[in-house]
Amino acid sequence: MFPGDGREKPVCFPDPAVHARRGARVALLCLEKLVELKLASGMTAPHRLRDLADVLELIRIRKLPEDFARSLDPYVRDKYLELWRSAQTIDEDG
Repeated sequence: MFPGDGREKPVCFPDPAVHARRGARVALLCLEKLVELKLASGMTAPHRLRDLADVLELIRIRKLPEDFARSLDPYVRDKYLELWRSAQTIDEDG
């Protein structure tokens, strides 16, 4: 299965048995996979803009560095860098 428009692309939903980080009570995707999925979804489905906004907020809140892009699939790197640059803008209203 593929995020966003459901069409085949380099980023796909990972097998949780392989990619989940397991704790005592829950299993979570690593941050890199989560960001890849959200970027691919927002890039290919116009009705999924919230996914791009989520990545923008993750960049701001987690203070993700520009070079975090290197850990992402090449398919989504440029979009990450675009959002990273946007996140560097200081919002004077808030």
